[in-house]
Amino acid sequence: MNKQQAYPIGKQGKPWGNEEKQQWFALQSVKRSYYDEVITKINALKSDFEIQQYGALPIDEQRYPLFILKSKTFDHAKKTVLVTGGVHGYETSGVQGALLFAKEHAHRYESAFNFLVAPCLSPWGYETINRWNPNAIDPNRSFYKNSPAEESAALISYLSSLKVSLFAHFDLHETTDSDNAEFRPALAARDATVHDNWNIPDGFYLVGNTLEPQADFQKAIIENVKKVTHIAAADENSQLIGSPVTQPGVINYSAREYGLCMGLSDAKFVTTTEVYPDSPKVSSQQCNLAQVAVITGGLDYILTDETV
Repeated sequence: MNKQQAYPIGKQGKPWGNEEKQQWFALQSVKRSYYDEVITKINALKSDFEIQQYGALPIDEQRYPLFILKSKTFDHAKKTVLVTGGVHGYETSGVQGALLFAKEHAHRYESAFNFLVAPCLSPWGYETINRWNPNAIDPNRSFYKNSPAEESAALISYLSSLKVSLFAHFDLHETTDSDNAEFRPALAARDATVHDNWNIPDGFYLVGNTLEPQADFQKAIIENVKKVTHIAAADENSQLIGSPVTQPGVINYSAREYGLCMGLSDAKFVTTTEVYPDSPKVSSQQCNLAQVAVITGGLDYILTDETV
């Protein structure tokens, strides 16, 4: 796909109003179970973590509670690490990778770190395989004061209540072919804009924070992920998704400016992952393991960095 695609909702050149957003919502349907695929795995970790509910989505509070896994031995003298998944609900390996890390790897680092693992920030999006929330809002453009996205606002409020400074934040995402087939055309229609970049890299890459890029940290993560899956190559313009490549497999975004999840704190070490699950070279398990490799690679770097 290399040109603007027509979208069945709205009129060309006119941003959506409430009527169009309701039309969009009416087209969405549940395709998988948040309870079966996420909540049951969270509950299975109750012997290892304190499970805290930090909110619920108003569309159905019983169906869509929001949970975070908190270290049972939470010590304010330790560095605190946040892992977030499912900010975009359709990005499966972000959710499952966060859960896999909590289940199989977090215990190896508990002597040095406190963990907060929020595996699925957007459970309605998870069930309907959506980038947006029920109000056609992108949670990963909504991490700012008085956020219009309940998913983003709930996490911001919870973290504020803890009164703890984050030292590292791993935000787990995917880039899928459905970005071009559905989500970018929908975004262009909603906002009455034209998109001229339809590039989807084949492979894994990272997005660092422009204000705190931590190049060596990002490099260490890439080296660890290489053991699991392939890294996306830059295009003919030395870019990935329209952004300059700063080193193999790494680009930077202005996290606060765009309201990204990775910009919600002043953490020193921050990265956003982008797994490509539609590549013929990978399996779903490899995608989950790549997300885990990001966290373990980043934590190992922090533990060995003499400047930390």
